[in-house]
Amino acid sequence: MHTRRTHRRTRIGGTRVRATLVAAALLATACSASGASTSAGSRAEAAGSTEAATASLAPLPKATPAELSPYYEQKLGWRDCGVPGFQCATMKAPLDYAKPADGDVRLAVARKKATGPGKRLGSLLVNPGGPGGSAIGYLQQYAGIGYPEKVRAQYDMVAVDPRGVARSEPVECLDGREMDAFTRTDATPDDERETDELVDAYKDFAEGCGKDAPKLLRHVSTVEAARDMDVLRAVLGDEKLHYVGASYGTFLGATYAGLFPERAGRLVLDGAMDPSLPARRLNLEQTQGFETAFQSFAKDCAGRSDCPLGGKGTTPDQAGRNLTSFFDDLDAKPLPAGDADGRRLTESLATTGVIAAMYDEAAWQQLREALTSAMKKKDGAGLLVLSDSYYEREADGSYSNLMFANAAVNCLDLPAAFSSPDQVREALPEFEKASPVFGEGLAWASLNCTYWPVQPTGEPHRIKAAGATPIVVVGTTRDPATPYRWAEALADQLSSGRLLTYEGDGHTAYGRGSTCIDSAIDTYLLTGTAPKDGKRCS
Repeated sequence: MHTRRTHRRTRIGGTRVRATLVAAALLATACSASGASTSAGSRAEAAGSTEAATASLAPLPKATPAELSPYYEQKLGWRDCGVPGFQCATMKAPLDYAKPADGDVRLAVARKKATGPGKRLGSLLVNPGGPGGSAIGYLQQYAGIGYPEKVRAQYDMVAVDPRGVARSEPVECLDGREMDAFTRTDATPDDERETDELVDAYKDFAEGCGKDAPKLLRHVSTVEAARDMDVLRAVLGDEKLHYVGASYGTFLGATYAGLFPERAGRLVLDGAMDPSLPARRLNLEQTQGFETAFQSFAKDCAGRSDCPLGGKGTTPDQAGRNLTSFFDDLDAKPLPAGDADGRRLTESLATTGVIAAMYDEAAWQQLREALTSAMKKKDGAGLLVLSDSYYEREADGSYSNLMFANAAVNCLDLPAAFSSPDQVREALPEFEKASPVFGEGLAWASLNCTYWPVQPTGEPHRIKAAGATPIVVVGTTRDPATPYRWAEALADQLSSGRLLTYEGDGHTAYGRGSTCIDSAIDTYLLTGTAPKDGKRCS
C-alpha cells in the first residue's frame, strides 16, 4: 500500500486533498453504506481478522514519575511565529522516557488563542496524520483559521510537530536529487535486475535515514509521541487533553487514550486506523480501499464527456484495465513533462499522481484533465504536479521531510510486512485481487521497512482505554486510505468508542461538506455530548 501519504490537508491544484500514509511504503474494504446502524457486536465480527492482535495497550501509572517532573513543570516561552494570530514555542521532552537522563528532544509547538466570546474550554490539540504531516503547518494553514468559528472561539487551537517531523528535529534521509531518483524508481519490477534496483533504492533510503539521526531514529514511535502530548497537556495547564486527529492522527490519539485514559477529554478520531492489524494486513486492506475509491472515480468518470478512460458505458473494471495499459506504456517509455529539472513521467510517478487524487473527490476533475493530457497529448505535466504534491516536492527541487518521518515512525511501530522480495512475489496474487490497478505496486511498496536500520519496538495491539469519557470515531464508507472497517474495529476496541459514519467518498469526514457530520462533532467538542453510537450521515 502506498503507504506514504500523509493525512494532512495538502493543496493539489485548486483542491484541498487529504493524504495518509499508513503502514509503510514507497508511493502510496471500504464498506458500502447500508443505512442501518451497526451494533458493537456485529462491528467486531465485520472488522475482525484472523491476524488481529488480542493484546491490549496497558495504561501508564497515573502519577507522574519524579524524574519526569522537570518536563511536566517547564514553562513555555511563547513568541511571534511570523504568521498573524499565531504564537510559537519550543518544548523539551526526554529522548528516551525510560532513561530521561540520556538527553532531550526539542519539539516545536504553536497555538492560536481562543477568540471568544464565551467560556474558554481549554486547548484543542490537532494532528493531520501521516505519520510525518506537520501539525503546525496544518494548524496555521487550516485548523486555526478554517475550523468552525464557534470552536475556535472557545478553544486555544494548538499543535505540536511530533518528534522527527517538520520543525521538531526532523529526520532527513536523502537530498532533493536523491529523492527525485527514489520517487521514479520502478515500483513494479519485471525481472531480477529491476527487483535489485528497487531493493537498492530502499536500502539507500534506509541508510540515509540511519546516518542522519542514529539516536533519534530509535525514539520516534507513536507511543513516545503520545507521551509528548501528555507533557504538552500539563504544560498548557489542562487537566484533560482535547484532540482532533485525522488518519494516522487517530492512531496517535487512540494511543494517548490507551496510555492516559483518565486524562483523555473530548477526542475525535477521524479516518480511523485499526491498531490491532500487522503491517501486511494494513497494507492489503488499504490496497482494497484505494481500489474502492478508484471504482467510484471510474464510475463518475464514465458518465462525463471528458473521461480519458472510456466513454459512456465503460465499466469501472474496463476503466481500470485502460489505466493499467497506460501505466504499462509508461513503464516502457516515460513521457515528457516540461519539468525544469528534466524529469519525465514514469510509471511510478504517474501511479502516485493517480493515488494522490483518490483522497478527495474534489480532485477528480484535475485527475481527468491530467490523464487526458498524458494519454491523449503525451504530456505528463499534470500527473507530475499531482505526484509532486503528494511527495511535498517544492518547485526548487527540495522535499519536506514527510516521507522520511513517515518511514521512521512506521518502521518503528510495526515489524516489516515482508522480509524478502520472494515474500512479495508470493503475495502478489492477493494484492492484485484486492486491486487490479494498484495491487502490484502497493505490494512492492510494502517492502520498504525490510531494510530499516533500527529494529521495531512496537507490535499490533488493541486499545481499550477503559475509563475514558466517550471517544468519537469517524469512518467514511469509501475512504481510500483508512478503510471503513478500521473505524468499526477501533470503535469496537475502545471501551467508550462511539462510531460516527459518513456515507461517501474521500479521506476523512470532518469539514468536508456534511452538515450532519460537522454538527455532531462540533456539538461534542463544545458540550461534551457525543453522538449516538452508530449514527450515520451523508
